[in-house]
Amino acid sequence: MASKTGLPASGPDSHEIGKLAVWTVTSAKPGNGVELLRDDRDDTYWQSDGMQPHLINIHFQKKVRLTALGLLLDYKLDESYTPNKVAVRAGATFHDLKEIKCIDLEEPAGWTIVALQPPNHSGDLKACFVQLAILSNHQNGRDTHVRQIKIFGPRQDITKLAGKRLGYSSLDFQQHAVVSCSNHQAAQMPDVWHHL
Repeated sequence: MASKTGLPASGPDSHEIGKLAVWTVTSAKPGNGVELLRDDRDDTYWQSDGMQPHLINIHFQKKVRLTALGLLLDYKLDESYTPNKVAVRAGATFHDLKEIKCIDLEEPAGWTIVALQPPNHSGDLKACFVQLAILSNHQNGRDTHVRQIKIFGPRQDITKLAGKRLGYSSLDFQQHAVVSCSNHQAAQMPDVWHHL
């Protein structure tokens, strides 16, 4: 029986937004496709099938704010298939990607969280397209295993953005607050409703 992964917790400041994206990979071994990166299981994995670098593309429909990327890797199970050098790139499209981070991984076991901040800036990364490039593996392995990927964006409280309590305060919005009523019930309503 398969087990669920211990996912990185979405906190009060961020949440997982990977379901908003289209995920693609440069290659996959039959039976170990891109869908296994997002199945929330730690006993499955995507396996590449080809030359390095191995690319995982995350394409959002519109520009989104990003805070972190989580990778579930397991050197003890995957050995030479485990990435040891990865680059994170971001941009508006595949053609204008810029490297955000390049990290070295030493026998990773569990979740590796990569903070996504634009170089020389504070704040969140804004992008439509994120690419994870697996540049090399442990023991000079050719193909790679990645068990899960999660991508996080900031949580926003829309009431704070509006600066006040949201509700039906104008006549234009109040007219949509009533679902349906008969003519007799409409005659019983306050005069404001009869003028709409």
